[in-house]
Amino acid sequence: MVKTQALLQDKWQDFEPVLDQHRHTNRRSAVTLSLREHRGDLEVLMMQRAQRDGDPWSGQMSFPGGRMDPQDRHSYDAAVRECQEEVGIDLLTDAVTIGRMSDVHTHMKAGPAAMTVSAYLFYLDKTPAIYPNYEVADTIWLPLSYLADQSNRTTMEWQREGEEAMVLPCYYYQQKQVWGLSLLMLDELVSVVV
Repeated sequence: MVKTQALLQDKWQDFEPVLDQHRHTNRRSAVTLSLREHRGDLEVLMMQRAQRDGDPWSGQMSFPGGRMDPQDRHSYDAAVRECQEEVGIDLLTDAVTIGRMSDVHTHMKAGPAAMTVSAYLFYLDKTPAIYPNYEVADTIWLPLSYLADQSNRTTMEWQREGEEAMVLPCYYYQQKQVWGLSLLMLDELVSVVV
């Protein structure tokens, strides 16, 4: 396990995340991509968001995380806090921080302004117990080897109200559809780690 952690840190040290130049004026969210080694493969923890009115990502696959609160000094603090709240993992004691990933910029029709999502990569030496809160419908460990195999990648059709449908890339794993912002982050992760 220490070897895996060292390998991840070595691969990540040369990575230069692309940070959103407007992140300090945009609304902010932060997420955690937590890796574990399982049966010789690296897996990332994902959660399916609970169905909730007013949540534009309701029911979708995502990573533990959420909006920054005023008491959060940094997006890193928000990511760690949200992971603890949503799935019960204390990353400060149960994980090693590997590094920051690129920011993802999104425009939400439901909100007043753009949003920047900052992502942080962690390595878990041991698989912790998961205690999902009311925001989480399900959790899975998604193998990076599955994502690296391009034959598993497919497409889906998505349509925003009043707009023309778009064909977007996605994966289906354990009957879960992984796409959108989460897929952008996973593509970056796989490009550096695998």
